[in-house]
Amino acid sequence: MFNKEQIKQIIPHRHPFLLIDEITDLIPGKVAVGKKHVKIDEYYFQGHFPQEPVMPGVLIIEALAQTGAVALLSMPEFKGKIAYFGGIKKARFKDKVMPGDTLELSTELTSMKGRVGIGKGIAKVNGKIVATAELTFAVGE
Repeated sequence: MFNKEQIKQIIPHRHPFLLIDEITDLIPGKVAVGKKHVKIDEYYFQGHFPQEPVMPGVLIIEALAQTGAVALLSMPEFKGKIAYFGGIKKARFKDKVMPGDTLELSTELTSMKGRVGIGKGIAKVNGKIVATAELTFAVGE
């Protein structure tokens, strides 16, 4: 549905911190589904870990947040805004994400009050859950 260039028109993240490669499904204000194709030349694999490259869990959570930001910031009233983290709850990591994996990202916006809301993120590889989290966000002015 959206490639990296189109994603950059919705959220402000840029290389090397844009952590989603494509959006495959989107209902503005409700849910976004995307993918991150994890490559060996990602900057973080230089030190995490050279002997066994593993995508840092915090970056998986960030990828989920960016996916949710696409759902949120694709709403006309939030176009051109920035979504900030307000909190992370119930983050769980169930398996490793390694080079060659395609990270399947789904973030559903479960509640919204004004400019503050909560989203539920699920990350999978080959259909198997690798991470989940509840994300609180706030839209900046």
